[in-house]
Amino acid sequence: MATIKIKQIKSKIGYPVDQKRTLQALGLHKISQVVEKEDTPVIRGMIRKVHHIVEVIG
Repeated sequence: MATIKIKQIKSKIGYPVDQKRTLQALGLHKISQVVEKEDTPVIRGMIRKVHHIVEVIG
């Protein structure tokens, strides 16, 4: 299966708890951190929830 890279571009400070937990579930903890995940509908849904905090690289 294909993979995508997700980069955190903004701080999670000031956002609701559910969005902070979504970032944690994606494995993101710091600004500019990049993680590589499999491209599944579940991961896409998580990215959609925090689209204003993260950037999809590939």
